[in-house]
Amino acid sequence: MWNRCVHCKPMMGALMQSALGLACLLSSSASAAPFGRVVALGGHAADLALDERRGVVYVANFTANRIDVVSAADGLVRSSMNVAGQPSSLSLSPDGKYLAVTHFGNFAPPAPPSNALTVIQLDTGARQTYALAAAPLGICFGVDGRALLVTASEFLLFDPALGTTQMLETVAGVVAKLLPQPPATFPLQITAAALNASADGAWIYGLTDTLRFRYDVLNRVLSAVAYTSTPAQGPRVVSVSHDGSTFTAGWTLSARDFTVLAQFPNPLGSLNLGSHAIDSLRGRIYAQVPEPPVNGVTAPPALQITDSDNLTVRARIQLPENLAGKSVLSSDGTMMYALSDSGLLLLPVGTLDRARQITVSHEDVLFQSSFCDRRVLSQEITLTDPSGAQTDFSLSANLPGITITPAQGVTPARVRISVDPNAFQNQKGTLIGSIAIRSSAAVNLPDPIRVLINVKEPDQRGLALPVPGRLVDILADPVRDRFFILRQDRNQVLVFDGATYQQTAVLRTANTPTQLAISFDRRWLFVGHHNSQIISMFDLETLEPAGFIRMPAGHYPRSVAASGRAILAASRVAGPKHQISRVDLTTRTATALPNLGVYENDIAADTMLAASPNGSSILIVQANGALMLYNANADSFTISRKDFNALTGAYAASSFDQFVAGNWLLNASLVPTRQLDTGTGNTVGFAFVDDFAFRATSAAASRPGVLERVRLDSGQGTRATRIVESPVNSDATMAFTRTLAPLYSRRAIVALTVSGFTVLPWDYDAAVAPPKIEQIVNAADFTQPVAPGGLITVFGQDLSPINAVSRQIPLPTALGDSCLTVNGVPVPMIFVSSRQINAQLPFTVEGNTTVILRTPGGVSDNYNLTIWPAAPRVFRTRLPASDQEAPTVLRASNGSLATLANPIHVGDTLVIYATGLGKTFPAIDAGIPAPTDPSPQPLLPPLVTLGGVPLQVLFAGLAPGQIGVYQINVRVDARAPTGLRIPLEIRQGNYATSLEVRVVD
Repeated sequence: MWNRCVHCKPMMGALMQSALGLACLLSSSASAAPFGRVVALGGHAADLALDERRGVVYVANFTANRIDVVSAADGLVRSSMNVAGQPSSLSLSPDGKYLAVTHFGNFAPPAPPSNALTVIQLDTGARQTYALAAAPLGICFGVDGRALLVTASEFLLFDPALGTTQMLETVAGVVAKLLPQPPATFPLQITAAALNASADGAWIYGLTDTLRFRYDVLNRVLSAVAYTSTPAQGPRVVSVSHDGSTFTAGWTLSARDFTVLAQFPNPLGSLNLGSHAIDSLRGRIYAQVPEPPVNGVTAPPALQITDSDNLTVRARIQLPENLAGKSVLSSDGTMMYALSDSGLLLLPVGTLDRARQITVSHEDVLFQSSFCDRRVLSQEITLTDPSGAQTDFSLSANLPGITITPAQGVTPARVRISVDPNAFQNQKGTLIGSIAIRSSAAVNLPDPIRVLINVKEPDQRGLALPVPGRLVDILADPVRDRFFILRQDRNQVLVFDGATYQQTAVLRTANTPTQLAISFDRRWLFVGHHNSQIISMFDLETLEPAGFIRMPAGHYPRSVAASGRAILAASRVAGPKHQISRVDLTTRTATALPNLGVYENDIAADTMLAASPNGSSILIVQANGALMLYNANADSFTISRKDFNALTGAYAASSFDQFVAGNWLLNASLVPTRQLDTGTGNTVGFAFVDDFAFRATSAAASRPGVLERVRLDSGQGTRATRIVESPVNSDATMAFTRTLAPLYSRRAIVALTVSGFTVLPWDYDAAVAPPKIEQIVNAADFTQPVAPGGLITVFGQDLSPINAVSRQIPLPTALGDSCLTVNGVPVPMIFVSSRQINAQLPFTVEGNTTVILRTPGGVSDNYNLTIWPAAPRVFRTRLPASDQEAPTVLRASNGSLATLANPIHVGDTLVIYATGLGKTFPAIDAGIPAPTDPSPQPLLPPLVTLGGVPLQVLFAGLAPGQIGVYQINVRVDARAPTGLRIPLEIRQGNYATSLEVRVVD
């Protein structure tokens, strides 16, 4: 029985091409130590077989008409066996007695064909050649000692001991190429077929230009499916798991029943480039599946190490040259033998953990700054070599404003990545850069580190929490306080707690997940995929895998939705029509619907489904602008419209028969009733809640997003609020986006944003009064004037939405979402509250200035302030067990405040703590502690008198380790008068301050 199975090219749109292209460009420029040993054989290799008993690898040398015998241990060519022309495939019998070799001699007339099969008895060297009526495509022994021989016309069973063949099935639709072929045509492009067996010999799988087939050796049952493929299924290689339950053929990973479990994204489709081998013992697949050049640049050959169930890439290893055909693993999985451009490549994959490699502690680094915070921000990452070796590395950033220290060295190393926000002040969202990692000694090609730089204004709300990777969907659990995020590049569902926002679980999906859905009974989580013909399922009570739903052949379920009556899946189909299927949870299968009510089952490839929360309907939105509605009560598709040429962005369905597609609000008949305002960008997220909705818009990834509430009666947005970064935008690979997840607890709304996700409180848009500055005074004694570098206190109303004290060094210029500027220069802040701010004036600003405060509530009116060159003021200290204060003048002899009870004595050394002494030499930046050596001295030296008598100034300068605090040390002269209220004066030029102290002999 022949079934038709079709495949099409995996996902690769413009944006993914750009993103992967950057990675390819970075990789292509990266240096690495090639892994493996090349054995040049002087011809074009067509097939190989591993003979572990004899310790050799047999390689069919197609153009040299011989079988090269290569040592499996050291790669040396031991000998060669001359055979008939064009040895194209070979296989070793399970008992090791026979080596079967096919000869592709399909010459065009007038030359006679020379298609044949040679059997070599390896113990005796005896050989016999049998003529074949049709061109042989491949041969492979099973556990029963017989070989499956595939020709252009038949499937044959060959017995090497008897030299007999038995026909199993005829082959239809296979056209063998004729010889001769044009130059630079390789064996796999000529024979265009591949076979391989499971390690136990019970299953044989094969691939031709038009067929995929399976042979059950023990039951002698042959099954095959026809297929079409764009691009071609290259590399033309088949590899099989140990028990034959899965196999890779070309760029697909399939189950025994031919269901495509996963695909390598963006394959080149070249038949003669690349290879793969399944390591069931370690749950890995070693593969090279080349991708097309990007901007004319071809990535260097690399061996991907992927998970064997969903092709998640775990590492990339630099190869010395391209693989070029079949690969086999040794029985213990320590060695991989692969055909390559030069002949044979020996890869000691079992020792990879001992090879030099570079690993990085962080995939992403997020730097969060603001208009007011212009400090250089730094984070540390760690580079290590798991083998323990000291391996060289060099790092380079693709954006100016990013510095790396050290930029090169050897592992292990701690590397500081610093970002200067001043280079990104025009960005008010999140900018994405990258750091390339290179090494001349490491065999792996590390992925670039993603650098995310977020610069925000005080009015941008929300807490951005980083999550690495390509995030494509978010969904809140409708009855539990948690939410799910789909990470596409790692084939994962990330589970987060709705109270703490901490990740609590990771669920493994099939390949290239695209959308999340929850069953109407709230029991199951479904995941649709772009490159797998299954829907992943998880139990929402246990968060354990619950198997998968098998789609019809060639159907890739990009979107799933569950109503109260039906579960539907919208698939891109490798055939003439993309279709909607209905899921049967009992059988865990899906069936393509014969029609969609009165409409054909023919949808756009990029189609998304959204179910209404009450289970009454499912909205179908299509990138080509078409809309449909499934009605659960009618159990049919009741509406189909096409009012738009194209649609992108948000999609959502409500329980009140209202819907959203892109920038349009739709009624129960899917008639557009209102176009949503696009002044803040396109609608990229929409979530219905009760009788209103949340809407997220984005103008660009590097600009802030906007979140607003929408009145459903009018479609009018209210209280539009800028958030810290942009929600995820649609792109060429996914036209539709779901970026908002209002949590079940209604404590918060979670938005899927550029760097991960952003959490906003449910009342994120609550009105906040703008700040009002009423007075700015010297922080020492709450008087005026003030001076550069001096500590100040700002009094007013609504100065900050929260109370916050900074313990950061240097002091931040944004604290509690409040930002104070003097003539546009940010001011380092120590403390903020609704009525008071303590801060340090910049050393660089003086004269007539304008002070402005920015908070989430808005921007204050201008406050005009004169900053004098000097304004010395002595700090006040509250006395113990008293409401009184005393000047901070300490007697050095006992280290206590000079008070009435602890008077100053003639001859004492006094330590005076003050602020406002102005600029210093050497100069120092505001917000950082004063150094000890050299100690910054005031440009205007202070003169200190006691009762009019000048005192000897022993030291005057910024107090070491303090911010904005000056210290003056003086000695009390014997001429100083005594008394209860003797004036102590500090003067700098025309600026002075005076206080009264008690002096005794």
